Amino acid sequence: MPKEAARKPVAKKTAGKKPVQQKKESEFANLIAKRPRSFHVGGDVHPPRDVSRYVKWPKYIRLQRQKKVMYQRMKTPAMINQFTQTLDKHVATEMFKLLHKYRPEDKKAKKERLLKLAEAKKEGKQEEAPKKPMTLKCGLNHITTLVEQKKAKLVVIAHDVDPIELVIWLPTLCRKMDVPYCIVKGKARLGTLVGLKTATCLALTDVKPEDKKTFSDLVAVCRTNYIDRAEAIVRQQGGGKLGVKSAKKIEKRQKALAKDEKQREKM
Repeated sequence: MPKEAARKPVAKKTAGKKPVQQKKESEFANLIAKRPRSFHVGGDVHPPRDVSRYVKWPKYIRLQRQKKVMYQRMKTPAMINQFTQTLDKHVATEMFKLLHKYRPEDKKAKKERLLKLAEAKKEGKQEEAPKKPMTLKCGLNHITTLVEQKKAKLVVIAHDVDPIELVIWLPTLCRKMDVPYCIVKGKARLGTLVGLKTATCLALTDVKPEDKKTFSDLVAVCRTNYIDRAEAIVRQQGGGKLGVKSAKKIEKRQKALAKDEKQREKM
């Protein structure tokens, strides 16, 4: 006999096992298994969200925001509150389009104009000399003089001048001298028109014939919004708006008081 007899394959015991059931076709409809995301450490990336409240902003930004909140909470006088009543976006856009046409000439253009003027005077042909172009007037003292002399046709004042005392009296002066004025957003936007970082106010003394229609429409809007509403502007105080937490507390307290009154009426 051979040393190692050929081993026969042992039959597997299937007596205790259940027969394999085939899955139905409906069970294969959703082949992609659900995998819920995990936002633990080392897990999935968080979705984008506003985290500005967790950011330590620079001090000047915090002061800006605190100042804005203070103006909303505290009762501000009417003279300060009037600077919150700015032109709406559509009218302001048209205003800046018009003002952009009357930007002051740069140094190169001014030099060329003065040279031509000097040459014309030397030759005795002053009629051919180039005239000084119509441009925006800037500078608080200069504009004050123009308003007092009633030479200014339209005054544009920035709403965010700091300190506000620099221009707080200018709207009153314009109303007294019957000079149309308006308040727009952004001293920086006014500054770009005259080549400066910021400008408190600008003024127009005259416009070209082709712009008179647009200019008259803007002046009419400014008169309606500011000159004709002088009494309302002088009396309208600002601020006094509560924050979300304070408003909810007062609302909750009023509901509790109303509930107590109902219970007393039933008794």
